[in-house]
Amino acid sequence: MNRQLMFLIAVGCLIISGCSLAPKYVQPVAPIPAQLPQGEAYQQSQSASGTVNITELTWHDFFADKQLQAIISMALENNRDLRLAALNVERARAMYGIQRAELYPAVNAAGSGGKQQRSADLIGPGEPRTVEQYGVNLGIAAWEIDFFGRIRSLKGQALETYLATEEARRGAQIALVSEVARVYLTLAADRENQQLAQSTLETQQQAYQLVQNLFDAGLSTELDLRRAQIPVEAARGDVARTTRLIAQDKNALNLLAGSPVAEELLPADLNSIVPPLELSSGLSSEVLLSRPDIVAAEHRLKGAYAFIGAARAAFFPRISLTTTIGTASNELSGLFGSGTDTWNFAPQVAMPIFDARTWAAYRVSKADREIVLTQYEKTIQLAFREVADSLAVQGTIEQQVVAQQALVNATAETYRLSKERYNQGIDSYLGVLDAQRSQFAAQQGLVALRLAKLANRVRLYAVLGGGGSS
Repeated sequence: MNRQLMFLIAVGCLIISGCSLAPKYVQPVAPIPAQLPQGEAYQQSQSASGTVNITELTWHDFFADKQLQAIISMALENNRDLRLAALNVERARAMYGIQRAELYPAVNAAGSGGKQQRSADLIGPGEPRTVEQYGVNLGIAAWEIDFFGRIRSLKGQALETYLATEEARRGAQIALVSEVARVYLTLAADRENQQLAQSTLETQQQAYQLVQNLFDAGLSTELDLRRAQIPVEAARGDVARTTRLIAQDKNALNLLAGSPVAEELLPADLNSIVPPLELSSGLSSEVLLSRPDIVAAEHRLKGAYAFIGAARAAFFPRISLTTTIGTASNELSGLFGSGTDTWNFAPQVAMPIFDARTWAAYRVSKADREIVLTQYEKTIQLAFREVADSLAVQGTIEQQVVAQQALVNATAETYRLSKERYNQGIDSYLGVLDAQRSQFAAQQGLVALRLAKLANRVRLYAVLGGGGSS
């Protein structure tokens, strides 16, 4: 028994200092430029004053609007997609625990008892026909001793899978927060567009009534009357369209939040919202390496390296151990008496000679590593493109807003002058109609650009990795 105990201690030491046949992981060089894009489209975003760095923020800091914060908190608590992502993390953690437990022996206790009556023809003279046997054993069954790191490599792969799943959960949270903000901003813009459509409808109804009065008095033609009716019906259609969009925005927000959002938490228009902060990513593209999808891709790549180690270890002998200690007696009361102790020690070594499946599995593991490496590089390149696009929008959107505001002012003045010329009988109502259409389109364009400006800040927050933990 002492020799058996010493052997088990020696085996334990070997396991603790066991080797691994996995190739050494070296982080691949990112297949993107070291600096984020520069040029005319990015000048304003790179030199904007008052900007902050993404890594310094939590979502509470970035989204300063209190109503939006309340809705985001509801979504983080109740959203089913985020809940599924968290459950996947728990599952991956449990799977890692199962694989890690393979390193240690499973010790089982077992008791047995039996009573048998034998045929008189099968026993010798004087032997009893009835035989009893009882036993209690404590032992280890088929414990693989991880000399060549096969189990350690599989444990490492399971760990990287768990870590990748955790990053996927973090990515799902960032996506949820940014999507709630985007829908919230869209709802505000649609409500502003509805106010614009309603105001336009009221104005056009008044203009139509004026033309109707002139037509009734014989001072206007039926053509002018029908032309005046066109913007009325168009505005009525816009009111119905924006009403539908607002209802759909609310439905989307309720789904994201996981429960109905109270009316008092919804925005009235874009002007009522405290805008998200303007971010600065700096010039280095290294900021992208902290994105959850890139970190998850790197964990999967490390897992592929570990799997190669397990595939290599399959070429080496596999050693397993079965051992028990216990007591046995032909009487239940004599189980723990003197001289009833038993033990069993049965090591087994399996030496692979030829198995084509082992070589195929090794080739598969190496191909998997190249596949995951390519996916990792593609993820980085996609992230670079997403950030560059958002920075291009940030660098130019303010100029568009200023130009669109000037266009709105110009079309408003054109509309005013056209109405005066019609009232003076200089022009037909066609000029008024054209001016009104241009003004309405310009006003809608301004709302869309203001929404795009705020939504791009949200997108930049997401594509830069969502800031620090909150």
